[in-house]
Amino acid sequence: MKKLFSLLLASVMTVGLLAGCGGGSEAPADDAATGDVYNVCNLVNGNLGDKSFFDSAEAGLAKLAEEGKITYKTIEMGATDADQPKWLETLYEVAGTGEYDLIICGTYQMPEYLKEVADEYPDQKFLIYDDTTHVGENANVVNMSFKQNDLGYMVGVFAGSMTTSGHPNTNEDAVLGFLGGVDSPVINDFLYGYLEGAKSVNPDVKVDTRYVTNYYDTAYGKELALSMINDKNADIVWGVGGAAGNGGAEAAQETGKAWFIGVDSDQESTFGAELAAVTLTSGLKNVGDGICWFFDEWAAGNEYWGTEVNLGIAEGGVGVVTDKNFTTVPQEVQDAVLAAQEAIVAGEIVVPSALADGGNDAAIALRDSMQP
Repeated sequence: MKKLFSLLLASVMTVGLLAGCGGGSEAPADDAATGDVYNVCNLVNGNLGDKSFFDSAEAGLAKLAEEGKITYKTIEMGATDADQPKWLETLYEVAGTGEYDLIICGTYQMPEYLKEVADEYPDQKFLIYDDTTHVGENANVVNMSFKQNDLGYMVGVFAGSMTTSGHPNTNEDAVLGFLGGVDSPVINDFLYGYLEGAKSVNPDVKVDTRYVTNYYDTAYGKELALSMINDKNADIVWGVGGAAGNGGAEAAQETGKAWFIGVDSDQESTFGAELAAVTLTSGLKNVGDGICWFFDEWAAGNEYWGTEVNLGIAEGGVGVVTDKNFTTVPQEVQDAVLAAQEAIVAGEIVVPSALADGGNDAAIALRDSMQP
């Protein structure tokens, strides 16, 4: 019934319903191959201002627009359960116009909706980032993923080294925190690397792992992080949950006895002064840079439709912030992180992934074994 309703919406819709989504280009999708400016619609199954991957994607698109490579419109569809029916309906509506060279969406919550619409509109091209659910099933879809397991390993080396470094606001207990959004393979891919990286520098380290169960509830994220800090003596909390994960920064700031690590974007730069002061670094999932890379590849004639592109450290897809507060930590901690980065690029360290066959189960088993 939902599919029939959505198809009816798409068939009766006029261009006027989405006049604000055009970004100014009149070129039809078939003109993408001519080298003209690409016309793009970016669908956010949440809201901008997450200081995470939605903002990162938006920054990449804004850069492309400034360079004259695309015109685009971003539609914020909301993040709550009540908003979710809009996601499929909006995908149908946007695809039904036929005016976009590319429709972009992201996150683990969108693949089933995208699969349905991509089946109905085989001539429309789509890019989904941060998901690999249906790789290869549609010749009009490219899946963009990031090696967040490698990213997690570097952050784990940093956190595992910091917790026993004697740095201010650290204690003698080797306990870290991991504040995830949803218990899912993508989030556990970050976690798997984090656990392995921390364990590589301290085999006795413990990691208090908790999930907010969504990506928007900052208050509940803060409540969980306060328990990590006050009850388990965690002095480093990595927030991997969008706005929900940012509750870890608020908890660290409020208690005055812990530090926060950001994710996806440079959160020290996006936070206000108080939260920036307790953010030592951020693990970067460079969604915006990945989108820029994709358009440059497309313009050069390199197409990836129907496949997955997986971007790591060497491709600039992931990394860690190594300026600002990072430079204030002990030099041996900085050196350990950079050495881990070099070893991963050289293939000397191969980080396991929760996205591999059996990987999520292995990540969960390691997670449970390292709980304080």
